[in-house]
Order: sequence, then structure tokens, then C-alpha cells
Amino acid sequence: QVQLVESGGGLVQPGGSLRLSCVASVSIFSIATMGWYRQAPGKERELVARFGRGGVTNYADSVKGRFTITRDNDKNTVYLQMNSLKPEDTAVYYCNAESIGNNRYWGQGTQVTVSS
Repeated sequence: QVQLVESGGGLVQPGGSLRLSCVASVSIFSIATMGWYRQAPGKERELVARFGRGGVTNYADSVKGRFTITRDNDKNTVYLQMNSLKPEDTAVYYCNAESIGNNRYWGQGTQVTVSS
């Protein structure tokens, strides 16, 4: 079982920045994939950015060049640095992890609101 705890969401003006953090209850070396998804009201949950299998990093086209995913292995933490935020980035952001055995885990979500 993997527990994920997110933090760092909030209200920010358009053009602003936020950094989300996701702390895993196990070593992230034991996790096959780890990253961030988001879900806006009335929309399906979508991939934002993740560290995939084989060392591949994936980004949604809508966030490329603005968001950066990083990791701190010693802290079992993955971060999402979000710059140049737009109102359409408003959503609940969820941390996701997939084990080597293909079990999927989700955090509780953190709200990001981009509004003037």
C-alpha cells in the first residue's frame, strides 16, 4: 500500500506560480511511475506530468514549457512547479503512483484556482 499526501495548492492570479508537493509513504525507488493528474469541474481527469517507466517524463501539451516535474529521492517527494498559470489550469490536482505490480494509488487532491 502506498499513501500519497499532496500540498501546495491555493489561489493565484493569472501569470503567477505555485509548487505542488507529493510525499509518498514508501521509497519512490520502489514505484514504477509517479506524477500528477488534474480534474476540472465537469471534465475528466487528465495527465499533467509524470515520471513514467523506463525513465520517460511525460507532459500534457497544454502545460509544456510552463510546468516542470521534479523529484527528491531522499525525501520520497515529487514536485510540480507551475509557472505562467492560466485560468484554465484551475482544477483539483492529484498525485498518482503506480507500483511495479501495476497497482494504482491516488492522493486526496489539492485545489488550484487561477483567478484575478
